[in-house]
Amino acid sequence: MPNTVETMATLFDALPADATLFADGGSRGNPGPAASGAVLVGPDGTVLDEVGRYLGTATNNVAEWTALCIGLERAAEHGIRRLAVRLDSELVVKQMRGEYRVKHADLQPLHRRAQTLLRRFEHVDIKHVPRKQNKLADRLVNHVLDQEAAAPDS
Repeated sequence: MPNTVETMATLFDALPADATLFADGGSRGNPGPAASGAVLVGPDGTVLDEVGRYLGTATNNVAEWTALCIGLERAAEHGIRRLAVRLDSELVVKQMRGEYRVKHADLQPLHRRAQTLLRRFEHVDIKHVPRKQNKLADRLVNHVLDQEAAAPDS
């Protein structure tokens, strides 16, 4: 008799995701001016939504985690049930999978938030991708940072 857990995992993997979330964060200096970006892409490759957020002074890891959280929030708002998540931060992927612990106090609330957000979905597949496959989110992060750098001081 086939293993039910393995059979279910195979069935979930066989169904396509409703969307793919590409998320990225960046800091110019570490810490330094930081931003997060998340891009939600439909199965046909069309951009469904994107959100970029300037974070002020933060570390790269805070920016990466924030990007994941804002992307998960946006996907949930769109009613996505089956989500593929692609990040170029191997650390965040391994921490989300439980392979690495989240030790830094600044990252623990973001980790808890991401774990809570995951419960809104029927199925989430989180994978690491090379930076070149995360171009949309990376471009958004740099756009937000460039805009902030060009803004006159208030």
